[in-house]
Amino acid sequence: MQLKKLLPIVAAAALLPSLGLAQDAAVTADRVNSEMVFIMNTLLFLMGGFLVFFMAAGFAMLETGLVRSKNATMQLVKNVALFSLASVAYFVVGFNLMYPGDGWIIQGWMGGFSMTELEPVGVGYDDLVDVSYASVGSDFIFQLMFCAATASIVSGAVAERIKLWPFLAFVVILTGIIYPIQASWSWGGGFLSEAGFSDFAGSSIVHGAGGWAALAGVLILGSRTGKYGKDGRITVMPGSNLPLATLGMFILWLGWFGFNGGSQLAMGTVSDIADVSRIFANTNTAAAGGAIAALILTQILYKKVDLTMVLNGALAGLVSITAEPLAPGLGLATLIGAVGGVIVVFTVPMLDKMKIDDVVGAIPVHLFAGIWGTLAVVLSNGDASIGAQIYGIVAIGAFMFVASGIVWFILKAIMGIRVSDEDQITGLDTSELGMEAYPEFSNR
Repeated sequence: MQLKKLLPIVAAAALLPSLGLAQDAAVTADRVNSEMVFIMNTLLFLMGGFLVFFMAAGFAMLETGLVRSKNATMQLVKNVALFSLASVAYFVVGFNLMYPGDGWIIQGWMGGFSMTELEPVGVGYDDLVDVSYASVGSDFIFQLMFCAATASIVSGAVAERIKLWPFLAFVVILTGIIYPIQASWSWGGGFLSEAGFSDFAGSSIVHGAGGWAALAGVLILGSRTGKYGKDGRITVMPGSNLPLATLGMFILWLGWFGFNGGSQLAMGTVSDIADVSRIFANTNTAAAGGAIAALILTQILYKKVDLTMVLNGALAGLVSITAEPLAPGLGLATLIGAVGGVIVVFTVPMLDKMKIDDVVGAIPVHLFAGIWGTLAVVLSNGDASIGAQIYGIVAIGAFMFVASGIVWFILKAIMGIRVSDEDQITGLDTSELGMEAYPEFSNR
């Protein structure tokens, strides 16, 4: 009898080590899972970041191909310099201004000014994974690329008549202060996010913002010498290298997979990676829709296909889908992109009639298509409202246009921003830089 009473006790004692091992295994599994989620999320940011970085090459090639040969070197210098300056300005003040956390100076409107700090070398699991979903370094790199893209949009619009150093001064202020403040309203937990404004990867926050800054610059800078005659005549100034411009467009198309796909901000679960795949597919078909729409429409309107419109049509399709690349099906994504292509075909000549000289079509592509894409969110995202979307567009547009305009006016008064008519005729490569992109053609 005593033996029978002892058996349960002996059995329980025997099971205790097994239960302890099971608990340890559960803790280990949770830790491994957390580490893998952290690693995969960080990897997404890094892959997305280097894809969006390659868009810097796309902007450089597109713009260089669409300006005249006498200004090609200037566009290359501007694109290299703007990315480099943006990299420094964003880490010195922009990143923490955009993501203030608890450090708002004006709650929901303006964050604090401080320098970016990365994780310590060799930081471990207990200090990192429990408090973050990805590394600070990867997040910084990814967001920097969006910031630099905003400046690249401005570069093409004001080409062929702007001085180099005033432009670069504007880039520092745009990437260090103006863009981060505006982006914090949505992506940093500011008042637009609280109002329900939805912009997945930045149709308005990035592209529209760059478009508004470009519009302010173009209006204050004025048109290129000889572009518009007093009799209403518009002088066509064709680009120097359409193969190069086409290469630039395809590089941008490639980079957009990182732009939109990386904005999922997570790759640690099956559903996250499935969503990234869906975003890739929608991004691609929207670009195709924009290109096809421009292809067909220019044939109908002009009896000939216009390659530059097709290039910008594809880019407009990409901008249009950027605000909501996840929710639509492939058919709706194609339609959203196609509308962007139509917008470009009609708004490029509209700006010329208004004597607004945008050299590469940046304002139609990034501003007008960006507005459309932001509004189109309500077609597939049931949580979005048209009122909140309009509110966001107006808030971003007003701030970016006014703040950029003030900076342009100050630079115009202090430094002067426009080169002389004589220098424009000679070309900025020679007058501003003393070198040419194609010397074998001009020095024969």
